[in-house]
Amino acid sequence: MVRPSRVVLLCFEGPDLYSQVGGLGVRVTELADAFADRGYAVDLIFIGDPKAAPVEECRPGLRLRRWSQWISAYHPRDVYDGEIGKINDFTASVPPFVVDQLIAPAAARGERVLVMAEEWQTAPATIALDRLLRERRLRHVATILWNANNTYGFRTIDWTALKAAATITTVSKYMKFELSSRGVQPLVIHNGIPERLLAGPSRLHVEGWRRALGDRPALVKVGRFDPDKRWLQAIDAVERLVRSDDVDTRLIMRGGNQPHGAEVIRRAVSYGLEVSAVERVGSDEQLFEAVARAPGRIIDVRTFLSQELLYGLYAAGEAVLANSGKEPFGLVGLEVMAAGGLAVCGSTGEEYAEPFVNAIVVDTDDGRELAAALLAVLRDHELSERLRAAGRETAKRYTWPGVIAMLEKKLEFIEAAQFEGAF
Repeated sequence: MVRPSRVVLLCFEGPDLYSQVGGLGVRVTELADAFADRGYAVDLIFIGDPKAAPVEECRPGLRLRRWSQWISAYHPRDVYDGEIGKINDFTASVPPFVVDQLIAPAAARGERVLVMAEEWQTAPATIALDRLLRERRLRHVATILWNANNTYGFRTIDWTALKAAATITTVSKYMKFELSSRGVQPLVIHNGIPERLLAGPSRLHVEGWRRALGDRPALVKVGRFDPDKRWLQAIDAVERLVRSDDVDTRLIMRGGNQPHGAEVIRRAVSYGLEVSAVERVGSDEQLFEAVARAPGRIIDVRTFLSQELLYGLYAAGEAVLANSGKEPFGLVGLEVMAAGGLAVCGSTGEEYAEPFVNAIVVDTDDGRELAAALLAVLRDHELSERLRAAGRETAKRYTWPGVIAMLEKKLEFIEAAQFEGAF
């Protein structure tokens, strides 16, 4: 059987700032780049910025297609603003476009196409795509995967129809267990990081953050204000550390606009921890200066942080609290490791994290557990450096080229199973 030479990625999130709410946008952006680097012709179809070009040849081999822009124009906040209307439009219009404009021409050239759809919003479109390909007698030309990164929206999915339409994949053994409770046996194809991250963050960003943080050890936490992210555990741990005799720590946090953020701030204030907000600033240097001047024990950064700024912060901080209670994979933990930071993970989908080998791993939501683990590394510089070094070695095993190579090895089974049911 001819192996696919073209890849079509279907996802709500994507590379635009408008389209990035969580880690999914980073995942598909880097995955698209990695496929293009490997020689595939790639089309990434996503809910893009309504003001950007509908189609963009952003690099050789990679074409961005911004979908539902006419709806997004009425919902300017982000990709999930007006979500239901976008799902309906995506389901109705993406499958015929993919068949007519991408798969049928590929079939005429004797090529095969790999379609990878991400998350619950694309499940109806995946089912519709399979149905349309069968009607057009083109199902044998396409290998269709549908990937679950999280359990969000699972109650909306017609699992029987989806299993018949696509091979279901997921990103960790934790998510494999979650899917098995729905009667699904997915293939595990884990997340990755781009190889360029292994070079570490820029020296200028790391040094800028170190100047901003000063001599006091700084903890870092970045993510949505969601209870699953265990923000309250982080606040509880900071309070215990502050009460210890020899630790004068601060927390640098970057959340979002979710309602849980108010609860996080209230918890900190109830402990007497001063919270200082750093609002939108112009340049990186202005950001560093604003953080350096902020008097609070907790610094609430409310301005956008680029990936370069984030990776520099991960390296400069004493530890990065990616201590989620429910984490399907934990991409942030790997990014921290690649940046040379010390990752603090939960114990669900972060299969790469080994406690006190390459990371700190917390099993509960108790702030005392997190504080005790942090004290161990704050008081033992050699232990901290060993964990950082081991984390960098771990990150090397989880790059996107390696992930795609693993996927290619599994395609023989996937294609054989789909081909037998294609007619």
